[in-house]
Amino acid sequence: MMDHHAGDHGHSHCHDHGHGPNSFRRAFAVGIALNVAFVLAEVAYGLKAHSLALLSDAGHNLSDVLSLLLSWGAITLSQRQPSSRFTYGLRSSTILAALFNAVLLLAAMGWIAWEAMQRFVNPVAVEGGVVAGVAVLGVVINTATALLFMAGRKHDLNIRAAFLHMAADAAISFGVVLTGIGILFSGWFWLDPVVSLVLVGVVVLGTWGLLRDSLNLALHAVPAGVEPSAVWSYLASLPGVAQVHDLHIWGMSTTESALTVHLVMPSGYPGDAFICEIARNLHNRFHIGHPTIQVETGDPDYPCVLEPNHVV
Repeated sequence: MMDHHAGDHGHSHCHDHGHGPNSFRRAFAVGIALNVAFVLAEVAYGLKAHSLALLSDAGHNLSDVLSLLLSWGAITLSQRQPSSRFTYGLRSSTILAALFNAVLLLAAMGWIAWEAMQRFVNPVAVEGGVVAGVAVLGVVINTATALLFMAGRKHDLNIRAAFLHMAADAAISFGVVLTGIGILFSGWFWLDPVVSLVLVGVVVLGTWGLLRDSLNLALHAVPAGVEPSAVWSYLASLPGVAQVHDLHIWGMSTTESALTVHLVMPSGYPGDAFICEIARNLHNRFHIGHPTIQVETGDPDYPCVLEPNHVV
């Protein structure tokens, strides 16, 4: 039984570890600065106008400032070199940040919903003009910040979390604009909590996928976009491979996937070039960048204890 790792981390061409998230550091800095300034403005004018919509939006924006800080911090931590204790480094911190951001956003929406229900019981007069004016600024700031993260949202769950937060803020701010205009011309103060509840529903629906995907990654599920059966079929089709077992695929971070597998090759170890080609194909075809491949000959005198599917 021979254990061969696919590639040398120092200088092997079998591995291609990108550092794309670094390009978003400026986006995080700009987004945080803009949102801190806007939160202060919303709190001030929300208190002046007695607007729950503005104050709830300020609370949501404040949670987003924290979420952006978490995402930025996680990306920084993920670049730390491995240690004897953390042999993968701190890559998985991006998964934890995405999961926490999803929970934080849902908690913020719960608070907004609760406050909106209280407004139905105890209506408060709202200055529609002030509300609409401040919210217009929010639409601009949140949309601009969301656009900073748009390019990375499809490839990095952590960046997607930041994008969703800012896009949700833009939607909420737009709803607040409509609320302010409606109150200004109709005098219907109940529009304030009604619009808040509608926007809560929209944001919760949009956040559910983020919560599901980040929770799956935290539990070492196969990353979305990777089909285990296709990976198994590819490995089983390789020349000289008689059997594939103990296949595991999981996310090391929100952008990197790892794989371990046992290949039964009766003729013995096929050589480094063969293993390197497998690693290259796993990366190019399945976006798996950290494979570890154990080659076995299938000697009946030394059976692999991990061969049965129910054994982990």
